[in-house]
Amino acid sequence: MPPKKNPARSGCPVANALDLLGDRWTLIVLRDLIFFGRREFGQFLGAGEGIATNILTDRLEKLCRSGLVARFDHPADGKKYVYRVTEMGLDLVPTMIELILWSASHLPAVKAPAESLHPLKHDRENFIRTLRAGLLAEFKAAGKPLPPPPCK
Repeated sequence: MPPKKNPARSGCPVANALDLLGDRWTLIVLRDLIFFGRREFGQFLGAGEGIATNILTDRLEKLCRSGLVARFDHPADGKKYVYRVTEMGLDLVPTMIELILWSASHLPAVKAPAESLHPLKHDRENFIRTLRAGLLAEFKAAGKPLPPPPCK
């Protein structure tokens, strides 16, 4: 069997990251998972961003295929799923913090409360460590092992 072709359009790290993350919705879904604790499809829809159901379905599937998010059967409803960010997804937290701080500094429409920005500016490492520990603890509390990195 011939080896799989690399679907990347180039070897550029920026181009490859943007191929995965560079659309209008992917980072919003990750934001909701990481910073707002949303775990279910309906919670993402109710976030007030106006994402269409077909787009949300596509982004959640893309994030799961890429290894940034893991999908589990819902513990109370067999027709639903619960989504959790993986360690690979958590590795994007510093980048997302930089985007938050840059936006708050340079885009006048941003309405981030100062108390939300303070730990990101002044105690970033502790913020990231605490966030990571809490999110990874969800896997343990749910009795789920951390998913392995995606197959290449």
